[in-house]
Amino acid sequence: MDVAGEPLLYAKPMTRVFLADAQREERSALRLLLLDLKMEVVGEAADWSTALAQIPVSRTDMLLVDWDLLPSAPSPALEVLRKACPAALVIVLISHLDARHQAALSAGADAFISKGETPERVAEHLRTFAAGVPAS
Repeated sequence: MDVAGEPLLYAKPMTRVFLADAQREERSALRLLLLDLKMEVVGEAADWSTALAQIPVSRTDMLLVDWDLLPSAPSPALEVLRKACPAALVIVLISHLDARHQAALSAGADAFISKGETPERVAEHLRTFAAGVPAS
């Protein structure tokens, strides 16, 4: 039995998340939120080249990538992520909600989260996205 009283045989495995954000404080806050949501942080990167090197070996279910970390051409960058982890959800973190969220989605992201949202709202988004992760 797990902590919720469910048989472990039927418990859904933890969602594995990779964080890519240049701001250490933001990665730290997201890490705490993910742990609180019973998600596993399988890697972190503060720059694009480190993210590209670590993501393919991280066996991630969900990528949280800061828009500002992406190269100036986000479409090819997200395409590289898709090839490295074709089954992973790509969630783009955006500081300023404007036309950039549409650009993130059209560049190949599955969804976006505004960094300006409350932690509760971010948690709600992450729970919704994690529910769509196929069991591995």
